[in-house]
Amino acid sequence: MGRQARTRRAAPTAALLAAALTISLAAGCTGPNGLGSTDDGRRPSQSEPAGASVLAVKIDNSRAARPHTGTDSADIVYAEQVEGGLSRLMAVYATKLPKVVGPVRSARESDLELLRQFDHPTLAFSGAQGKLMPLIDKAPLDAQTPGKTSGAYFRGTDRPAPHNLYLRPSRLLRAAPGAAALTTGFTYGSAPSGGKRDTSETVRYPAATYTFTWSSSRRRYLVSMDGTAAVTTGGKRLAPATVVVQYVKIRKSDFYDFLGNNTPYTETVGSGNAKVLRGGKAYNVRWERDRATDGTTFTTSGGDPVRFAEGQVWVLFAKAS
Repeated sequence: MGRQARTRRAAPTAALLAAALTISLAAGCTGPNGLGSTDDGRRPSQSEPAGASVLAVKIDNSRAARPHTGTDSADIVYAEQVEGGLSRLMAVYATKLPKVVGPVRSARESDLELLRQFDHPTLAFSGAQGKLMPLIDKAPLDAQTPGKTSGAYFRGTDRPAPHNLYLRPSRLLRAAPGAAALTTGFTYGSAPSGGKRDTSETVRYPAATYTFTWSSSRRRYLVSMDGTAAVTTGGKRLAPATVVVQYVKIRKSDFYDFLGNNTPYTETVGSGNAKVLRGGKAYNVRWERDRATDGTTFTTSGGDPVRFAEGQVWVLFAKAS
């Protein structure tokens, strides 16, 4: 009787697995660059009204996850240290939503503090360790993991899992919310006086490096990661207009990965030193963020605001000495 009971239960289980596989294959129908189709014919999610807030996507930045897709369309790209001395990106979208973004990976505790500067942002991520998920669920944001919104995620065929999870942003937001949603505290305009000529700057994490090389012809900084030019899957070079190296406290958290490595916590509330790169010059400035709900201000030694160049901004959180 026991064997028969297990057999009867196995039949619907197998049917469910087959159905899940069919859905997965349908979502992963290949398009350009081995990525899934950018349009599966389904309507965007109605969970977020148009113009509500920004979309923040956690981006895998291991070597196996490159090149990235859609990062060139982000208004802001944050880089933070994660386990093993590696780094991970958070791409923030407000003025434009690309068709596809990825590869998408998991969230960290530090993300919750960083995202408090926005008004109920949408956070797209592959998941998080079990002890962290209750904190994410309580945070003032719309947590979007695979399976929550139909058609939002798919697996590409250009690389193996877990480096092949991609997001269709239009399934989460019906429209880009606009520049007003970027409540970061950043100001834009003419460059401050002074500064020191600096055409190449390298930021080092324990197991990752970023180099930003000024291109006078493009008026942008060309990004390299771990010694290799950073391009999108379409072959476009990543090239922000402004780069900020923000020196912060990076401490141990209460969380560990499955290998036993501690998850670093990056403190983005407080104050400290920073280096702003724009126009081929470096400016040594101060940063300040009094509360998690505030944006971050950057000022000169005289207290004047430091304005960024119009265009994409990269912020790299580096450990303060």
